Order: sequence, then structure tokens, then C-alpha cells
Amino acid sequence: MGSFCIPVIIMGVYFACRGMAPFGSSSLLTVDLGQQYVDFFSYFRRIILHHPSELFYSFSKGLGGEMFGTNAYYLFSPLNLLLLFFPGASLTSGIMLVTLLRYGLAGITLAWCLQHLNWQQGPRIWAFSTAYALNGWMIANQLNMIWLDALIILPLIFYGLVKLLNGGGSGTYIGWLALMIIDNYYMAWMICLFTILIVIWQLPVLSSWQQRGKQLWRYVWSSLMAVGISAVVLLPTIFALLQSKGTYTETSIHSRFEYNPCKILAKLVPGSFNFDQMPKGQPNIYIGMLLMMGLVLYLLDRKVKWSQRLLAFLITAFMIMSFCYEPLDLLWHVGQFPVWYPSRFSFIFCFWVIMLAAKTLIANSDVPKWQIGVLIILTGGITYYVHTLHLSYISPNQIAIGFAFAVISIAYLAIPRRYSPLMYDLLFIVLIIADVATSALVSLSHLAYVSQPEFGNYTTALNAAITKVPTSDHEFHRVAKTIMRTKDDPLQSGFNSGDHFGSTLEPQQPAFMGAIGQPDGDGFISYANGTKVSDALLGFDYTLSASENRDHSDLPFSGYRPDWFSQQPLAITHGIGVRRNRNVLPLAFGANKQILTLGHATLDPLNYQSQILQALAGKPINKPLFNVQNFTSVDFINVQPAQQITGTTFKKQDPSQPAVVRLKFTPPTNGSYYLTLGPAVKDSATLSLNNKRFSQYNTYRNTVVLNIANHHKKRPVIITLRLKKNSLWMENVSLYQLNQQAFNTSLKALQHSPLQISHMSATTVKGHVTIHRGQSVLMTTIPAATGWHVKVDGQTVTPQTVLGIFMAVPMTTGPHTVVFHYRPPYLILGTCISITCLMITLLTIRYRQKHLEKK
Repeated sequence: MGSFCIPVIIMGVYFACRGMAPFGSSSLLTVDLGQQYVDFFSYFRRIILHHPSELFYSFSKGLGGEMFGTNAYYLFSPLNLLLLFFPGASLTSGIMLVTLLRYGLAGITLAWCLQHLNWQQGPRIWAFSTAYALNGWMIANQLNMIWLDALIILPLIFYGLVKLLNGGGSGTYIGWLALMIIDNYYMAWMICLFTILIVIWQLPVLSSWQQRGKQLWRYVWSSLMAVGISAVVLLPTIFALLQSKGTYTETSIHSRFEYNPCKILAKLVPGSFNFDQMPKGQPNIYIGMLLMMGLVLYLLDRKVKWSQRLLAFLITAFMIMSFCYEPLDLLWHVGQFPVWYPSRFSFIFCFWVIMLAAKTLIANSDVPKWQIGVLIILTGGITYYVHTLHLSYISPNQIAIGFAFAVISIAYLAIPRRYSPLMYDLLFIVLIIADVATSALVSLSHLAYVSQPEFGNYTTALNAAITKVPTSDHEFHRVAKTIMRTKDDPLQSGFNSGDHFGSTLEPQQPAFMGAIGQPDGDGFISYANGTKVSDALLGFDYTLSASENRDHSDLPFSGYRPDWFSQQPLAITHGIGVRRNRNVLPLAFGANKQILTLGHATLDPLNYQSQILQALAGKPINKPLFNVQNFTSVDFINVQPAQQITGTTFKKQDPSQPAVVRLKFTPPTNGSYYLTLGPAVKDSATLSLNNKRFSQYNTYRNTVVLNIANHHKKRPVIITLRLKKNSLWMENVSLYQLNQQAFNTSLKALQHSPLQISHMSATTVKGHVTIHRGQSVLMTTIPAATGWHVKVDGQTVTPQTVLGIFMAVPMTTGPHTVVFHYRPPYLILGTCISITCLMITLLTIRYRQKHLEKK
């Protein structure tokens, strides 16, 4: 029980002292935990309690996307079920509870493994289990809750594998490996690679080549059965990955070191971690000075077979090389360089070293003096080298503390065991626990966290606003907004939108959103810059915006939509105005066949929006809905004057003075006016509108569209660009006006043939549509995916993909009944394989038990 309680008490006291919710006004939310995972946890709670069909597909994932493979990465940990008891703003308290539970479970599974392997016994196990639970990887990745189960399950897989290789049953290994793959396939991949290394390490223990061959076959067979049992999750997930994350897999591998391997030695200093180490850094491998010395002592221990020690050295060297040698790094990370959080498999290295230390740091065993000498030389050399590095995440005090723990550890090892064995064990436990606890607390003190009000107040306000949007099984609504805490707000509060941040986002969505002027990147999209045309095309029939007469400290802005404020809100709650937009198209509607052949021939997002709407309506696409406008005047302050704005590179004339390009125009009408900006502008200038900083989501890689005026007739509009650098490239800086009459004409023609939905869920859309003359396509804004199956009038049809993203169904004139149904590809096949492999495994285990009983 101590193995569970000690890490829980250490971390629980720390969290309480830091005021983490529910103990205060802070929270554990930071980086991805605060910007991504917390929203997924809220979504998980919703699908379990209210909307189970969203387990497979959700329109809250961007414009819509598969969720089964996504969930396999983010949410299949059984411990997430505890979060069901923490709704809304209290979710942060649930996250802290589950985090503490994971610390405790990691400790207790390591203790169980050591005890059942008979490698350690008694209270000494507390030292090893606490070092494992508070190792450097665990502390650095505490915020990556989706990975932490690997630390809990790894000792159980290791025990099962060692048991199997020594002639025992295979059930433990198969069961825990299958659970690990289902829990998180990504971390399971790393553990599977590690099992290969363990088999190599254990082979010398076996007495003959015949026995080695037999156990090797049992290992291969058992591993295949574990994979087969997990096929119900694995097959649909692999397919989903090939459509999303797998498209970014590196195809060019270089034989090179990513950094000097000697830098890893700095990670032997307690607390050697800070925020700057998250994007790029060295592996977090701290397990305490004494246990790291245990690795050296194992390699020098003549009581262990030389062949096994040699293999242990080679395996250790292989792991260290994997931290910094590009081909090996990619191997552990499934062919993709980690985006932040490098060396994600370093938890395996921590486990490996702790297990080797457990084999050699046994009670009542003296350490030879020559080995003590080796440790003294290594300690002095490493300390001096690290001191010369001058790293930002290591202070002189940390080096001094680490050196002190190292000296005490060496002194401890030098004490003969004949003096007070009880005190010797007590010192062993206290020394290791104090060491790793110090490192953990120093590392975590380097991080900043999201406050509880920042999360809770915004979540409460957004949830309240979403309740004003009607829901039923025969309606579909998308909600646009100009406020954003994270790009996964739709998952947090359960509404359909155009925002998402996730590792499994299909690349078609960022490509399309970027093409129409929205912020996008590899793995995220944000509908922050909508126009009346894009609102209509994508069916954003409800809008959320901060009210103009409120302090918006709890409502961070992500965009500016003056066109929305021309309409009275349906409701205002917690400072958020909820409005209805009736100038939109439904989820599916009759359209002209021109859309089937429309390509993406323009890099102008407004021209592309115009072409899409005109093609759908059967209008000539060469008559744009947006007209280019000229600026009334331009002021050049500390930059050279220019006749043309777009494409010009302005340079400071006096580098020491501020520089400004001020664009002015006076709208002649009350229509909508838009400004386009290329991505180069955001890096080189700040933007203000009428002397107020412009609210704009600032991460984008393509030209974006800004709505800068609506109902602003005869009133000047001033756009100010202040240079942040010595030069500014005015990439794609142009002004446009929407041709409202042409837009209304095309929209009205398309609204004439809506799909009347009779039943709507995350995976099923049923309805009736009447296709009129001039229309031969049922156009949808459902992203095309292999899992969608379509029936028209009871007959299966194959939908086409248009605009590189959406489903469209060719149809004849007249009334039709249409059914869209989504089923994850390979789910049925995976289920059959899982059941078959489970039955084979159970029968094989039963047969082996009967065979042993007869013997």
C-alpha cells in the first residue's frame, strides 16, 4: 500500500500547496492539457451519458469527422470513466483526482512486478516504486494524461513477458498487452518495441537453444494474439490514421544526430526541465542518483552472466542513441517526428534502468571498493561537464543539489551491510524518495498553469449560451463565434462548428479552410474569419459574440464580425449574444452539376468563395461576388511611399523609430467590406482598426479574410499596420466589397431545394429533398469519408467528393428520400478478429492448464 500512497501524498500535498482546484484558484491545465485534452474529456462525458453515436463520428470535430480512431488515441483509458462525476467547470478537479490516481497506480504496479519476480521484497520496494512513479518522464508529461496509462501497464506487461519466457503461462502477457493497445495504440507501439529488447536480454538465461526457440515462438504467438484481440480498435484506428495523421509520416530519413548526445547527461540533474524543453529538448530520464548508479553497478556486477550484462549494455546504448539519432527516433515514434514533447518513449528507459537497479541493489550485498571508485570518477566528470554547459533549465543550485545526492548515494553504497540492516534499508528508502521528490517539485515549479476562473468562467458562459441554440433529431445547426478559449470549444460544450485541434484531423479540412480564408495548420482549423458567403455555404445559422456593453475579461476574442451586430440577439447570457442567421444553406441541398468539376484555380480566398457559390447556383463563375475597392488615402510614416500597396515591401527609413502604414477608406454603402492579409503580415506588423487592436486569431499559414466594416456608410475606416521589424511585405493586402444583390440571388436559388431532415444523429441523416430543374446534384457540407454509406430511394449510391472535401450525390429531378449512414471502416472485421483471437487464446490457455495438471 505504501507504493501507492507515497507518490499520491507527495504530489497531493504539492497540488494543494499550489492551490490546484479544488484546493484553490489554480488548475492542472497547461499546454495541451488546457488547450486540447480537457475539451476531449468533456466530449467523452457527453457521449457516454447522452450521445453514444458520437463515439464513431462527430460534427463537433471541425466540419465533421470520424471519432473512433481519435478516441483510441485520446480517450480509451478506463480511468477516464471517473471524469463522468465532474461536469462543466468542476472537470479540473476530476483531472487532478485521476492524475493522482495514475501516480499511485504506477507505483503499485511496479511494486507488484518486483515482488512477484522476487527481485525486491519488503519496504525497500517503496523506494523503487516511488522513483518510478515520480520519474522525469512522468513529471514532464503529467499534462499529457492520455499517455500516462503506459506507465501503469508497462510493469504488468514486463512481468507477463518474463513469466512467459521462463516457461510460465502467457495469459498475463497477452491480456495486459492487448489492454495497452486498446488503451493507447501509440504508447503501445513503443512498449511492443521494448518487448523485443527484453526477449533479447532474457535469451541467455534460458538453458538451451531448443528452449530459446520454443519460448521465442511463444512470445511471437502471444504478441500476435494480443494484437488480434485488440483488432476491434486497432483496425479502424489504423485506417483512420492513414487518412489523417499517417499522411504526415516522414518519407525521407537522414542518418544524423539531432543534437550532441552528451547533452543527455544534463538530464541527470534533479529538476532539469522547464517550458523551453517541451518543444525541443533532451529526454526526461531522472530517477534519482542512487538508482542511476544502480545501472552502472549492474553492468559491473560479476554475479550476472557476462552475456546478459553485455546485452543490457547494448540495449541501454541503443535507447540512448534512439534519443538523438534520427532514424531510431523515428522508429520509436511510428515514423513521425514528435511535435513538441521529444523522446516520448523515455519512460521505457526509466523503467529499464530501475529494473536493472532492482536486480543489483539488493539487501545485504556489499559494493566492491573498485566499483565505488568508478562511481566517484563518473560523478565528478559528469558534474563538471554539466556545469560547463550553462543551460537555461539548470541552475547552479540544482547542480549542487544533484551533486549532494550523488555524494550521499556513494557514501551509502560504501557503508558495509553488517551495520544495522534496518537503518540501512530506511536510509535507502528515504534517500531515493527525497531525491525524486525534490526533482519532481523543482521541475513542476518551472511551469505556469491556467487559472480555475479562466477555465471555469468561460466554460460556464459558453455552456449557457449553447443552451439557447435549439436541438432536435430533425434539425442541424452550425454555430460560428468570435470568442475562443481553445479550438476545441465545440467538443467542450457540444455544438457543431468549424473549429478543431487534434492529431487525427483529416488534412482535407485544413486545406479547404485555408483556401476560403480561415486560419489552418497541420492538425487544426478555426472558423474565425467568416464572410456572409462562407457562413451561407457551410450553414452557420447561429452566431455567438461577446456583447458590446460588457467587460470581456472572461471571453477571449478570436475574430470580428460587425455584420452580426446589425441583428438583434435572440438572447444574451453571461455576456454572450446569440443570434440567428437565416441567410444560410442547409446541411444538404439541390445544386447545379457545375460543382462536380470546379477546381481550386485561384489563391484568392474571396474569389474562391464566389466561384463555389456561383457554381452551386449554376451561375457563371467568372462574375465574382466580391469587388475590389480602392483605399481613399494612405499615410506612410517612417517608410517609403508607394503607389501600390499589395505586394510592396515597406522598409523603415530610420530603424530606431516607429514605422506605420495607415490605410483609410470611407464605405459608400452599408454593405460588408473585407480585407485580405497574407501570413507574412502577421509576423511583421500589428493591426489595429479605428485605433483599436484588431481581434484576430493570429496563427495561420494562408491568406485570411477580415470583416472590417458593415453598416458603416460614410464613416471613415482606418486600418493601421505598425511594423514590428525593419521591413513589412504587404502580402495579399487588398480591400473588397460584397455584391449583396448577386449573393442574395444565388442563395435564394439554392435555398429552394433543401433536404428536409426527418432524423438526425451523429452517424445518421435521413430526409426528403425535391430536386428542381437545373439541379442534378444533392450537395452536402458533410466531409467525404469512406465510412459514409448513402441510399437514395432505397438504392445504394456512391457519393462523389467535390471541392476536395465534401460529399455530393448525383440525382435526377423530382422528390427523393435520402439516407446517410456512417460506420467506421473495418469495425466489423476488427470485431470478428478480436472475438476469434480471444477464443483461441482462452482455449489455448485452458489446454495448457489441463496439460500441466496431467503432468
